[in-house]
Amino acid sequence: MSKVSKRPSVVMPSVQENRAITATAEADPDAQPLTPKQLKSMVPLRALRGRPKLANPKQLVSVRYSAEVLEYFKSTGEGWQSRMDGVLRKYVTRQARRT
Repeated sequence: MSKVSKRPSVVMPSVQENRAITATAEADPDAQPLTPKQLKSMVPLRALRGRPKLANPKQLVSVRYSAEVLEYFKSTGEGWQSRMDGVLRKYVTRQARRT
């Protein structure tokens, strides 16, 4: 059995109705059309949502650690992954200085 769409059908205004709507909108001092400068400065809402993009984003990987290492870092509380990343960064920095 097919379902009946519950979405209302959209009825487009006629040319005369569209002109009347446009004239009424342009006559309203509180609803003036945007200037070209304003239109150019607009950005999609999607671009404003969420965190800003990082210049050097972290990468998702799958790694297996020993149970002792995981137990230790998890026992330090929330943010244990960031602390683990910090320890690894320090190690990398020290190793880079050696060479």
